[in-house]
Amino acid sequence: MDVDRGIRDDPEQRGVIPNSFEHVYNHIARSVDQQFLIRASYLEIYQEEIRDLLGKDQKTRLELKERPDTGVFVKDLQQFVCKSVNEIQHVMTVGNQNRAVGATNMNLHSSRSHAIFIITIECSTLDDRGRGTIRVGKLNLVDLAGSERQSKTGTAGERLKEATKINLSLSALGNVISALVDGRSTHIPYRDSKLTRLLQDSLGGNSKTIMVANIGPASYNYDETITTLRYANRAKNIKNKPKVNEDPKDAILKEYQEELARLKV
Repeated sequence: MDVDRGIRDDPEQRGVIPNSFEHVYNHIARSVDQQFLIRASYLEIYQEEIRDLLGKDQKTRLELKERPDTGVFVKDLQQFVCKSVNEIQHVMTVGNQNRAVGATNMNLHSSRSHAIFIITIECSTLDDRGRGTIRVGKLNLVDLAGSERQSKTGTAGERLKEATKINLSLSALGNVISALVDGRSTHIPYRDSKLTRLLQDSLGGNSKTIMVANIGPASYNYDETITTLRYANRAKNIKNKPKVNEDPKDAILKEYQEELARLKV
């Protein structure tokens, strides 16, 4: 059972992602004198190429761009307005059907890519003088492919090529984490992989970040468990100081007043 998804129809065994969806929309339902706009995107990094899991043409590869005001973003990545838990869950389900998976000796349905489900939340609030303030936040739900040893997974051919790319990007992520924790590093190697570039703000920027480390209790997986725990132990020492994003230039909430009205129904 995946920790991120769990068993969706069982309230006691839902994973992180379904509970995140519920939390967001329960907060909206309780809000007073506020308007919200929720947008969802879903991308995959497969062999260092980015593709839109919600796009019509799954062969299209997207480019990473960077702007001084908003940072790193994926050009032409589609976004869908979601008015309920069911709608945002449907968006994720559609994307999951397009993910790259394959069988190895350790997992019949092994993820062959990293995936990032992006929820953008815009909130409009009126102050005592009737002036509107817009705040924008993003929730990145990241599913990392696990590191792989060829001797155990039995990968060859295309699977071996996939595993090599997976391990290289995870190594780059580990190097970024080490540099952030070190405190003396003058250079953080975000550009070593597309994964670390996309997670730049989540790791060392204006964000709060939680890493869930999946480990196995079997002695057969002892080495992998130790490696994962060391990886997570380094990550937990990163210290960010996030601040509220007020009146950002890229807010589009005002363009969706009709959608906002439906969210409140």
